[in-house]
Amino acid sequence: MSLEGKLDRVVDRHKELETLMSEADMSDSQAYAKMSKEYAELTPVVAAISTLKELQREAEDLWALIDDGDTDDEMKAMAVAELQELKDREPEIEQQLQIMLLPKDAADARNAILEIRAGTGGDEAGLFAANLFRMYQRYAELHGWKVEIMSASSTGIGGYKEIIASISGRDVFARLKFESGVHRVQRVPETESSGRVHTSAATVAVLPEAEDVDIQIADQDLRVDTYRASGPGGQSVNTTDSAIRITHLPTGLVVTQQDEKSQHKNRAKAMRVLRARLYEYERGLQQDARAADRRSQVGSGDRSERIRTYNFPQGRITDHRIGLTLHKLEKVLNGEGLDEVVDALTTEDQAARLAQDA
Repeated sequence: MSLEGKLDRVVDRHKELETLMSEADMSDSQAYAKMSKEYAELTPVVAAISTLKELQREAEDLWALIDDGDTDDEMKAMAVAELQELKDREPEIEQQLQIMLLPKDAADARNAILEIRAGTGGDEAGLFAANLFRMYQRYAELHGWKVEIMSASSTGIGGYKEIIASISGRDVFARLKFESGVHRVQRVPETESSGRVHTSAATVAVLPEAEDVDIQIADQDLRVDTYRASGPGGQSVNTTDSAIRITHLPTGLVVTQQDEKSQHKNRAKAMRVLRARLYEYERGLQQDARAADRRSQVGSGDRSERIRTYNFPQGRITDHRIGLTLHKLEKVLNGEGLDEVVDALTTEDQAARLAQDA
């Protein structure tokens, strides 16, 4: 379908929703909310279409003025200059509309579960995992999001073997979904007396948080084990069997939770993480079915991929998926500079999807 055909269809749907909402049975709040959400999503698109149509009408008027034999030379020159400005603006608006019309990821508006695990590199990897968590924590603060630590396994020297947190707010998953993968750090550890640069890594997984209606989990599909929680080095931190290990038997997914003293609270947190992992698992199956092994330019987000390197000696950060290098390591790790990386990844993803849609 041509762009013009797509735009006409959007305008027609927007008008249809307006009529349906005015005639809707308000007792069916769920249906009304669904229509209202779609209407709100289409409104900025319709506004952009209106801008494009107005620009095209102005261009037609200018052409008529230029072709009119009664128009004097000075007026024609002004009309030609103005027409050129409009012609320069039109492709920009059309590109903006094509991006707005790209199919939305249904999970973009969701909250997210963030999982960070130390990889190769021993204690240094654990410290880097802590650096990454602080980066995302600060980034969340800058966006007005809420961060809740769900579980954490400390290395005892300020690092993390693993940390899992929920991040809630507006468009969390949309902004963080390209962060999944292997993050590599190159720096001189504080414990390194010879000043040699070491390389270590941590894995990041960002999962859209599932709602109860998304994932139905049958009790018979779960094996729930309880055990006594323990701290670093095996030190007992609890005298009751409050820690929870939940195994989802059909997929083999395992979630453990021991941060709370209450077994009930640990189970609730573990189920949130399990739902998110199952939701992502189902999304992955659907994407594979739709696109086989097709990869977009920003990579698949698979956790086995090395996606980014943080080089401390050179103050440099490189995202390998899009060849982006910034000499703003400190700003990125403070969360302030991360938007520049996220915006570049989002733009590249949009460009790749536009190319596939062409």
